[in-house]
Amino acid sequence: MQDSLLEPTCILINEGNEDVRQTLVCRRSLDITRIETKEDDQLKFVGLLIQWGNLDYKGFSKRHRPHIHPPDSIIFVTYRLAGSIPKAVVRTYKAKKDWLVNQLNVVRKADLANSDEQMRRWLAQVEEFNRAWFVKFEDVLHKAQTGPMWMKNEHVADSVASSLQKLDSDAYRLDAYSVMSNHVHAVFKPFLSERELREGFDESGHLIFISKHPGLSRIMQSLKGGSSRECNRILSRSGQFWEHESFDHVIREGKFYATIRYVLNNPVKAGLVRHWREWRWNYCRRELADRV
Repeated sequence: MQDSLLEPTCILINEGNEDVRQTLVCRRSLDITRIETKEDDQLKFVGLLIQWGNLDYKGFSKRHRPHIHPPDSIIFVTYRLAGSIPKAVVRTYKAKKDWLVNQLNVVRKADLANSDEQMRRWLAQVEEFNRAWFVKFEDVLHKAQTGPMWMKNEHVADSVASSLQKLDSDAYRLDAYSVMSNHVHAVFKPFLSERELREGFDESGHLIFISKHPGLSRIMQSLKGGSSRECNRILSRSGQFWEHESFDHVIREGKFYATIRYVLNNPVKAGLVRHWREWRWNYCRRELADRV
């Protein structure tokens, strides 16, 4: 198996407020504190932050309410095996990303009348940066010439596919996925929306947001955590299985079926099968199958 993914960009912009704890949910190990906790099957989200590159938190209003991915949005996610991209490529990517982060911080701190316009321009550059590096990473993963390819083991691939199916109708509506040798593409619609968030305060008086459905970061934690333990057991190994970061973005209007086709045709492009329906580790929601 072979095919694609990008190391997601996690660009952070924190705004100070002494009455609200400044913490951050993120899928990469930065100098941050994880703030999602589970209590009685509900999630607590503690602000304040603005984070670009994590669809659980696209920004905050003046009341510090987290902006979940737009209501009814559908997410395209790619996650890959640890070590599946050469370290030299990752170093170059991270160095350029760090430079962009620094520039965004400079713009944010500048006391200029046109700072909002500058911020928009820099964010456009971030989007272009993400797009370009997604293509680069996809190319490396498609070739599958370096790093581990544990999903070539059919039992491992079955376990990864099963982890995606388990959350269907619980955390999200699963539309499609493709499990390749070194990465996974998935399209799903999370059930969590901004409309269902309830505000409250924890025992320390910090503002919290509670929801019965998991956010994207917890969905990814569940997908990766459970499957990594089972896959390591199958392979009789220990250690990191998945890369900590994942790539995710909201599918734009009019691009849904094109994205589904892209996902399902991964094994076709890799020369593993002639038609996407022949790939054992492809899935497409029944209502969509005839349109792709």
